[in-house]
Amino acid sequence: MKINPKNGIDKLIFGMKQNDVTAIYGKPDRNYKDEDDNVIFAYNKLKMRLTFYVEEEFKLGYIVASSAELDLFGNKIINRKISEVKKDLVVKGITKFTQEEFDTFENYFNEENWIIFQTEFDEVVKFEIGAIINQKDEFDWKFGKK
Repeated sequence: MKINPKNGIDKLIFGMKQNDVTAIYGKPDRNYKDEDDNVIFAYNKLKMRLTFYVEEEFKLGYIVASSAELDLFGNKIINRKISEVKKDLVVKGITKFTQEEFDTFENYFNEENWIIFQTEFDEVVKFEIGAIINQKDEFDWKFGKK
């Protein structure tokens, strides 16, 4: 499953509505609302959790994924050492990360691409990607754009 920075993962594009997603991947295994009333779709087989923002007309704005099939710029990322993943990203100009620790986990956040690599014991266990916020402080929805 190809990660498309600033756009989404695989066939998922930020700005899609729930019916756009179900047309591609079918009904989610779980469908619920979070504490902010955002709609969450969980797909077990894809190992992905999708967030549709209530304040943005329920557009897809955030994806959390942990599939071993995740591919970023031709490289797998899950279960790899964060040092190796970061080395692969240098050639793509992605070098700036904010690091945050909690318990045995560490998050490596790159704001420019709104991506997070979550690690445990130095290996990437989870990947998160969010829709980009533009200079006007608005989401830059990619779905439907030419």
